[in-house]
Amino acid sequence: MTFVKSILKFLKKHFVSGVSYLFVLLFVYAAVSKILDFETFTVQLAQSPLLSAYASVIAWAVPGLEILIAVLLTIPKYRTLAFNAAFTLMMMFTAYIYIILNFSDFIPCSCGGVLEKLSWTQHLIFNIFFIILAGVAVFFTAQRNNKKTLLMLTTLAIFGVGTVTILFAFSEKKMHRNNAFQRRYIPHPIEKIHSFDLKYSSYYFAGIGNGKVYLGNSTAPLLLTLIDSNFKDTTTTMIQLDQMDLPYRAVKLHVLPPEFYVTDGTVPIILQGKISDWKATTEMQDDYYFNHIIPINSKTLALQSTSSANRENILGVITLDDSIKGIFSNQLLEKQIDGRFDTDGRLIYNANLDKLIFTYYYRNEYMVINPDLKLEHRGRTIDTISVAQLNIAENSAKGQRKLGGNTVLVNRNTATTKELLLVDSPRLGKLEPENMIDQANIIDVYRLTDQSYQFSFYLYKHENNKAREILISNGMLYALQGNYLVAYKIVDRHFE
Repeated sequence: MTFVKSILKFLKKHFVSGVSYLFVLLFVYAAVSKILDFETFTVQLAQSPLLSAYASVIAWAVPGLEILIAVLLTIPKYRTLAFNAAFTLMMMFTAYIYIILNFSDFIPCSCGGVLEKLSWTQHLIFNIFFIILAGVAVFFTAQRNNKKTLLMLTTLAIFGVGTVTILFAFSEKKMHRNNAFQRRYIPHPIEKIHSFDLKYSSYYFAGIGNGKVYLGNSTAPLLLTLIDSNFKDTTTTMIQLDQMDLPYRAVKLHVLPPEFYVTDGTVPIILQGKISDWKATTEMQDDYYFNHIIPINSKTLALQSTSSANRENILGVITLDDSIKGIFSNQLLEKQIDGRFDTDGRLIYNANLDKLIFTYYYRNEYMVINPDLKLEHRGRTIDTISVAQLNIAENSAKGQRKLGGNTVLVNRNTATTKELLLVDSPRLGKLEPENMIDQANIIDVYRLTDQSYQFSFYLYKHENNKAREILISNGMLYALQGNYLVAYKIVDRHFE
């Protein structure tokens, strides 16, 4: 028995020592990585929806705590205290990652060195592994009995997770709550009728027509998926290009039957072909750079781009003819702060009205524009934020500017049908329950012809996923929700 106890004591001692030095290596490496690129670390924190308000303090506190814990771990007298602190800190890191992954629109990285190379799932597993190591080490070094040790670890876990959760709750309340407007909800305007498991969440809407929904895939840029209206027949096709050796980085597919387009604004290039053979030939190359583009008809495309003069956002229209013609306007998008983030938004085309519609992301405004870039009118969404509330994090050393987590997103995705504009709003109005922001997309509907707000409805989660894109056509609303394409029948007369 004495021999067994001696063996266990020996194993515990060496386990504790090994775990101590493992944590010392982890914390010192992570802290030094943050300090060596301190400005980048601060910018990454400023992007976080949980921590941006405290970024300057936390940027020093985190590496400082990591170094302090590492030092205490090397002193046997303070090793138990250090393991408790390491356990709590790792719990907070893990809770932060879980919340960012599952509940936040912003996914920054606030790590250093090789840890940045880990995926978020790998990072979560990595943290859990170290939490288990710290917990076991506490049991081996604590002077109290196991029940009291377990109670202490449970308390520390609740404290760590609770602190991060409270930070998130307060930030989300600030981001989403606005009691200054009140919506009119109508009951059951849409009815779910089909869903199709795409297996992956990398799909996007490339177009709709001829009784089919066309989907592109960001991880397989030239693979197009066709799903018919009854969700029974699904086919895939590989698009062929007449130029395959260019440095493509941002390929997008657009289908407007009987034509389709392959575009990449970083090359820049526009290729066009017929859906009968899915072979695309170059129509424009090196003429105009763009960030986003949408086809209006077989020869005309509208785009969002950046001015070469001042790097501010502009809108334009390109005509693919014998000679490529482009017209641009730097007057439509109204600058409030920097002309880049504050004028960012979503450009779509309404074929029924033959109008372009641009909706700002960060203010309560949309524009209805003629295809010749003449402004038809400006309209307001029901939110009250008319001046963009941006939180811009800047890394002067690298010349980088990024949106911080406390930026208030007013309008998200949009879709249009007939005379209506549908806006996916991430903001709660007066008397709306807090939990609805997690359970559903809130869709506000506006009539474009008289610039009036009509009503709102909920687009509920499917398989626990909210919609990241919506598309509406011929009495059907389609949504990409997680791995699924979901079809909803519009059953309400208000859509007429």
